[in-house]
Amino acid sequence: MKRLRHVVGLGITVVAVIYLVRVIDGAALGDVLVALLADPGGLALALGCYAAAFGLRTVAWCRVLPGLGAGHSWAGLHVSLLGNHVLPLRLGEVLRVTSVLRRTPLRAAPVIASAVTLRAADLIAVLGLAALAAPTMLAALAPAWVLAAAAGGLVLVGALGMAWLGRLRRAGMGAAASAMSGASAKPAGAALRLPGPAVLIAVVLAWVLEAAVVFEIARIAGHPLGLGEAVAITAVTIAVQAVAVTPGGFGSYEAAATAALVALGVPAGPAFAIALTTHGVKTVYALVVGGVALAVPGPGYLGRFRLPRRLPPRPAPMLPPDDAPVVAFLPAHDEEEAVAEVVARIPERVAGRRVVTIVVDDGSTDATAERAAAAGARVVSLRPNQGLGAAVRRGLAEAVAERPAVVVYLDADGEYFPEDLAALAAPVLAGTADYVIGSRFTGEIERMLARRRLGNQVLTAGLRWAARRRDLTDGQSGYRAFSPGAAAAAEIVHDYNYAQVLTLDLLGKGFRYAEVPIRYRFRTTGTSFIKLGRYLRKVLPAVYRELNPGRVPAWTPSPVPAPAEAPAQSAAS
Repeated sequence: MKRLRHVVGLGITVVAVIYLVRVIDGAALGDVLVALLADPGGLALALGCYAAAFGLRTVAWCRVLPGLGAGHSWAGLHVSLLGNHVLPLRLGEVLRVTSVLRRTPLRAAPVIASAVTLRAADLIAVLGLAALAAPTMLAALAPAWVLAAAAGGLVLVGALGMAWLGRLRRAGMGAAASAMSGASAKPAGAALRLPGPAVLIAVVLAWVLEAAVVFEIARIAGHPLGLGEAVAITAVTIAVQAVAVTPGGFGSYEAAATAALVALGVPAGPAFAIALTTHGVKTVYALVVGGVALAVPGPGYLGRFRLPRRLPPRPAPMLPPDDAPVVAFLPAHDEEEAVAEVVARIPERVAGRRVVTIVVDDGSTDATAERAAAAGARVVSLRPNQGLGAAVRRGLAEAVAERPAVVVYLDADGEYFPEDLAALAAPVLAGTADYVIGSRFTGEIERMLARRRLGNQVLTAGLRWAARRRDLTDGQSGYRAFSPGAAAAAEIVHDYNYAQVLTLDLLGKGFRYAEVPIRYRFRTTGTSFIKLGRYLRKVLPAVYRELNPGRVPAWTPSPVPAPAEAPAQSAAS
């Protein structure tokens, strides 16, 4: 059925294109386009007036809803405009509200009430202007009872919106809902307002400015209109598009505008060319400016894809006691062939401090736990297997319970050199960094499969862009060090993995970042759990969740028992 729908849809599109090619007066359309390109000043004036119309609507919305910033008001209007040009059934009107709700702390009720009221005022204003400017043309295009019914319906919607605003205002919800958008979250200090004379004047002037688009294009095409006639044509097209079912109202817009122009004495061929060109100019504006409004101002409508440019200040360091150990923890799953050797090679002391080694056995089905314990590590077992992210989360908790001077994490598969542990710990012990990644790509790589090298570099490039860190060279490294504060504050928002989300989490909290070169060789035992398709399906949503807390349903990690109290004498490797 899905394939059949695609075939039918394609067939309808082909038929429609053939029909349009046959009925469009190509010479008339070409003449309008040539004239438009020959008069860039007129086109710029038309677009400037169109943009100014949305500027007035921006101001009007801000005056009715004082907690709404001008940037988010402008963005909401243009995201709605974009939606109306790419979605059917005028669904862009919904985006006007959702843009504000997704990007500001404002509550739904006042946002919806103000948007409905102003949209009704918009349509009432344009119909009123048309009735005053070109009553004869309106009477020729639609029966009086249709116009009266439309006007009555809009007045009713506007009255209901006004009543809703008034009730919210009296209930005092306006002030509570009007927290300013942005990080400061300071109250706006003003309640909702009913549309006053200034707002109504702005709404009316906005339609006059919008009518300048068809006014200028008709002038350039050699069929000048009066300003009132241009307003009337704009009113007719807007009224028709209120019930349009096609994206952007294509077809219905052209039919209404052509009929209006013909009623004013413009020949049918040039009338259709003017209508199509006017709609095309508005559509280009909607796509370009609406596309910008999806991202600006931040946070974007689709959420953040990068860390903010301005991050919190570096958290105050947690000063460890003089005898605080260096804690190394190793998540391990079915690594019986490698874990004992890795544990045995971890140095006993680093910078004069004893080293405590913890192996987090993540549901292994082999002798990983026994061999790690025999090699001198303290073993923490998770049952059943919960995933690398969960194991790292538990390892950090166990390490923090030891009251460490520094925490170092490394994989248990033998790919990383335990002898490099001191290099990882050094920046943290010196106080110059809170979070250190061992970079394979600035160090020595004995062997790495070509596909893994490419995958690592591509994923690192993505993380470097999202984190805004040009110095980030190895986003997937399995060798990392943490200050006590960073280890305690670290949050991993999924069980499957930790690499990207942990970096974004700690950088987003202001912890100081550094890298050191390390040595690497591809594993000679065991198998990696990483499969590219599954990795991307699991990790990319988690990265989005990390960058956009509160925008997606809360995620609950696997239940992990609390870390045991640190023993008086921890086993050191």
